[in-house]
Amino acid sequence: MEEKGTISIHTENIFPIIKKFLYSDHEIFLRELVSNAVDATQKAKSLSSISELKGDLGELKVTVKVDKEKKQIIISDNGIGMTAEEIKKYINQIAFSGATEFVERYKDSNADKSQIIGQFGLGFYSAFMVASTVEIDTLSHADGAEPAHWTCDGSTEFTITTGSRTERGTDVILNIAEDSEEFLEEARLQTILNKYCKFLPIPVEFNGEVINNPNPLWTKSPAELTDEDYKNFYKELYPFSEDPLFWIHLNVDYPFNLTGILYFPKVKNEFDFQKNKIQLYSRQVFITDEVKDVVPEFLMLLHGVLDSPDIPLNVSRSFLQADANVKKINTYITRKVADKLNEIYKKDRTAYEEKWNDIAVFVKYGMLSDDKFYEKAKDFALLQNTEGKYHTLEEYRALVQANQTDKDGNLVILYTTDPEKQHAFIETAQNRNYDVVKLDTMIDPHFIGQLEQKLEKTTLKRVDADTIDKLIQTDAKPESVLSEEETTRLKELFEKAIANQNMTVGVEALSVDDQPVIITLPEFMRRMKDMNRMGGGGMMMMGNMPDMYNVTINANHPINHRILKHNDERGEKIAKQAYDLALLSQNMLSGAALTAFVKRSVELIDKE
Repeated sequence: MEEKGTISIHTENIFPIIKKFLYSDHEIFLRELVSNAVDATQKAKSLSSISELKGDLGELKVTVKVDKEKKQIIISDNGIGMTAEEIKKYINQIAFSGATEFVERYKDSNADKSQIIGQFGLGFYSAFMVASTVEIDTLSHADGAEPAHWTCDGSTEFTITTGSRTERGTDVILNIAEDSEEFLEEARLQTILNKYCKFLPIPVEFNGEVINNPNPLWTKSPAELTDEDYKNFYKELYPFSEDPLFWIHLNVDYPFNLTGILYFPKVKNEFDFQKNKIQLYSRQVFITDEVKDVVPEFLMLLHGVLDSPDIPLNVSRSFLQADANVKKINTYITRKVADKLNEIYKKDRTAYEEKWNDIAVFVKYGMLSDDKFYEKAKDFALLQNTEGKYHTLEEYRALVQANQTDKDGNLVILYTTDPEKQHAFIETAQNRNYDVVKLDTMIDPHFIGQLEQKLEKTTLKRVDADTIDKLIQTDAKPESVLSEEETTRLKELFEKAIANQNMTVGVEALSVDDQPVIITLPEFMRRMKDMNRMGGGGMMMMGNMPDMYNVTINANHPINHRILKHNDERGEKIAKQAYDLALLSQNMLSGAALTAFVKRSVELIDKE
């Protein structure tokens, strides 16, 4: 038997277009051909189960071989095979039914080219990205079928002759082109197989070894799995990572199909997060690790696997955003993550609190980016105070309601961004029986703003943004023991000693236990700086503005009374010393100023 013909196509030659268009992603030829072989094998299994495949099913597998001498790669399966008529139907016609549309739609596109070919049935023809000639040697499972051999050299011409195969199945033989001989290297093929075929549902054999796990964890029922199973699978995905904090097993078949496992990774610091760690599969075939739109932005920091045949793999990102299934999957994942976190919180709060510092960035990011997630998360989002105790938002409001409500009825939450550096301010607050929470991560400047928007009659103030009595204004306030004249003279002495126009000096009646000099950066200025550090859009205008500090002189502190008793020169020197001590307490004294402070300290002690 020999038959010659012309492939049905509306363009002169599709192959150079495919090769040029997909050149940067030409390794996917192996994914496409092995996936086709797996499909054929699974079809044989299905037909056998309904008694429509005669004879012994045999050990189903796909084999990839390299023959360097002949410069060939052979992908073999023992699937259902094809007749000559089926080759003409499935290879010569259907594959090119959309060829013209393919060329027109994507000729000027920046779309993800590795995903496009499947849309037009061009998966098989990805072989021509690396092969000068492609052969198919096949024998159908049908009774009385004759083996068939198809050959094509990359033009629209093909030849079909009688094949040599004696057992059911198909061999696809690639005669590798000169510019693609890198794919004759076994190590190169091994890398590609590990990337795309690691979890295919049928054993894939290369160099005499099965290179895949046909039954990955996400295909199994959670009921039959142990914690150790999940941890071992995580190590299979990410060999050098620490054990994950916990995981979420996804399994839904309506209104879309989705399975997978999402892991919350353990991270050492905020900068340790890496996106593109979630792998997207379609029927266990690896597609991509760029899962934007499928996974909510705030969960892109998770690790794991998603598998869905319902995600359009062949379109550009802009189409993904508009796809109904993608939106549904995105929403579903958000809900499942919220439900899992809530479940852990309710089941074992102590264990949840131990994990909080690792998962806080996920939760806060989610609350900021998704209102529906915020509504769920507000019940299990935690605030940790400087004593290490955790409270939910409502618990914390109830805790401080009585003592931290100002004269206007607003609840004031005091926070610190650096407990060590701001220790003196925290101690002053605690002396008033006020509580201070830690909000010291990169995301917290945005989170603080959201809490003020969402929590009724609540404001958040950094503990070192002003004197404590100004941060929480109440009717009770210390009286000054200084006269108006003494107050004016004290202010002038400090202004002369400081001699810095960026420092606004004021004298206030504070507790005797408070510091003699308190240097603060106003809350609005701190927020501008924090937002600017985070790249806060319109706040960038603050980038070059100098810091404007408030210097509060405690009218009731004995040191300041002593300053007033000395002559102006001596008083000014002690004032400068008290001011430098305040700078030193906040790590704001360095260089020549620090040297001068040390010399002055020795001089003052010596004179005493």
